[in-house]
Order: sequence, then C-alpha cells, then structure tokens
Amino acid sequence: MDYFFAHFPDYMRFFAAALVLLNPIGAVPIFLSLMTNQTTMRRKQAALSASITVCAVLVCSLLGGEWVLRMFGINLPCFEVGGGVLIMLMAVSMLNARQGRTRHTPEEAKEAEEAASVGAVPLGTPLLAGPGSISSAIIFAKDAQNWFDTGMLVALCFLTAVCVWIVLRLAEPIGTALGRTGINIMTRLMGLVLAAIAVKFFADGVSQIMRSF
Repeated sequence: MDYFFAHFPDYMRFFAAALVLLNPIGAVPIFLSLMTNQTTMRRKQAALSASITVCAVLVCSLLGGEWVLRMFGINLPCFEVGGGVLIMLMAVSMLNARQGRTRHTPEEAKEAEEAASVGAVPLGTPLLAGPGSISSAIIFAKDAQNWFDTGMLVALCFLTAVCVWIVLRLAEPIGTALGRTGINIMTRLMGLVLAAIAVKFFADGVSQIMRSF
C-alpha cells in the first residue's frame, strides 16, 4: 500500500492526461451528428464499440508501443519531443474549440457519414484515441518500474474507457445541458491543460537528449 500511495500522483497524471487527450465532451457534438435518426439501440452499440476501441488502443500502446519504437530504431527521448509537438498542435486546436486535423479530417468525416457503423472508426479511433493519446500512453509506459505500475496503468485505461462510455451514453442530455458554447468552453479549458502536458513531454525529451551528449 505504501508503494501505491507513493506513486498515486503519477497514476493520476496518466488518468488526467488520457481524459484530456481523449476529450469525450468535445466529441459529443460529432457523436450526435453521426447518430442522427439512429435508434437508441444503435446509439448504445456505437458508444460501447467506441469505448472498447479506446481501451484496446490505449492498452496496446502501453504494452507494445516501446517495442514498436525499438523496431524502427526510435529512442524514447526523441519520441517524447515528437509527441510533445504533436500534443501541442492538438492543444492549439482545442484552444480554438476545434478538433483539428490530427484527430479527424474532413475526408474521414464524410466517409463516416456513409458508414454503417461508426463506433470503432472514426469515433473510437482516431477521433477519441488518436495519435496524441497513443503517444501519451507510450511515454507514460516508460516510467513503469514493475508489473504493479503496468497493471495500474492498464486498469486506468479501462477506467478511462468507462468514462468515455458514460459520456457517449449521456451525449444527448450533455449536449442539451451544455450547448455548443458550454462544450467549447470545456474544450478550451482542456486544451490549456493539454498545452502544459505537451510542454512537459517536450522538455523531458530535450533534457534527456542533452544529457546523452
């Protein structure tokens, strides 16, 4: 228990970063637009499919991301710098209350409107679990010191997916209560937090690169 409480802030940083990067509140308008004229059952299925996809992408990134980087000869400090830049671009888009092309392009949006099922793609990925959240999971995974840390991060991926499922299941009342303005305000606030996370990733990566020289 002492080990858990000593590393509890690190676990919470990962959970907060995952939620901010996924930004399920910001995805509510897109979810509602894609689910227009759909039955309640179809909406439930899409929400469940999206949350399962989010969990799968995050867990796979945590457990296998570093191995993929090694396969391509990319070291983690360089990846941290690149991830920091990518997340900063996402933060700028969120500060402007936009999703940004790193998450979802107009071409993907058009294709989604014609697709029979949108839960896994594009909702689950890349709209929710996109390049930013994948980068964050890989970066946080490098700080896991033992199996307990890794298990906690995986458990938090499941918890994050549950939060996504709850938000999407309640998308209609959330959209009605907050309105477009309320959702934009929430998105901008999360963009500010995301910018700070991006700066930390970038600074950590640069400092490790400098030490290697």
